[in-house]
Amino acid sequence: MRLVLKDIKKSFDGKEILHGVNFEVAGGRALGLLGRNGAGKTTTIRIIMDVFHADSGEVLMDGKKFQFTSDQIGYLPEERGLYPKRIIKEQMIYLGRLRGLTKKQAADNTVKWLERLQVSEYADRKLDTLSKGNQQKVQLAATLVADPDIVILDEPFSGLDPVNSQILKDVIRELIEEGKIVIFSSHQMSYVEEFCEDIVIINHGEVVLSGNLDEIKAEYGKGRRVIAATNYEIDELEKILKENLSKNINVVGKNKHYIIVELSEGADQWQVLDDLKKLNIDIKNFGMYEPSLNDIFVSRVGEEEEAENEQASSELSGKAGDK
Repeated sequence: MRLVLKDIKKSFDGKEILHGVNFEVAGGRALGLLGRNGAGKTTTIRIIMDVFHADSGEVLMDGKKFQFTSDQIGYLPEERGLYPKRIIKEQMIYLGRLRGLTKKQAADNTVKWLERLQVSEYADRKLDTLSKGNQQKVQLAATLVADPDIVILDEPFSGLDPVNSQILKDVIRELIEEGKIVIFSSHQMSYVEEFCEDIVIINHGEVVLSGNLDEIKAEYGKGRRVIAATNYEIDELEKILKENLSKNINVVGKNKHYIIVELSEGADQWQVLDDLKKLNIDIKNFGMYEPSLNDIFVSRVGEEEEAENEQASSELSGKAGDK
């Protein structure tokens, strides 16, 4: 299976929200669909699910127009979507029937998924009597009750403790191994890195970055190194590097563990290493820099957010001055 979104555009009230979104995801792989709030992720998901119709563009499955049916897609929304005052088992069977299952199929699948997610003991209880974490597991069971080919997970780990998170991780891996198409939307970048081979970052309705995550990391880390020392704190080390090695390196970032530097054009990392030794820096870490997904995400959309905040602050200051 291969799901392809091709030049998807969508407007609301005359304002274009999606400006030609393109990406694809194959069965047996997980795609991380990322973006700031309001970037267009939810609109994109709803077009895949045929809740919204695109103004133009195509959604294709294996090269043909995607003919949506309710049993093909399992969607786990960020907000709870089940009825809090209804018996869990009854509403799962009801949802299974709505998606085209027979009563027996719906009942059997309800038992299967409640057991798999270790919440079968709550089958005859109302949803709102459960903890937040167990509600989330029931919600996932309902998402999977019709054995969908496409599984869309929006913030799936919300409210889960480490033990329940591990159960969910195992289920997601099983879905991928079974050849399902998994689309994973989350602001928890560590989870996206754990499951997703490919990512798509949407900003203001446009795809600003897409591709294989390992390849993207390699490209973003190219020409960059990390430096840490045992005899200097990070801030002290940063000052020394800027004052003494600015010819060969440029400090581009830091965290509590190391300084991130970019080699100048024509600079040799071994010369940099020699210079560090000459400065009596006791090197704890000197190696290739592999950016986190969070680093990559911020580099594509974070600077713009900062600029927008500065502009908003300036406008507010201006209005205050006008009063």
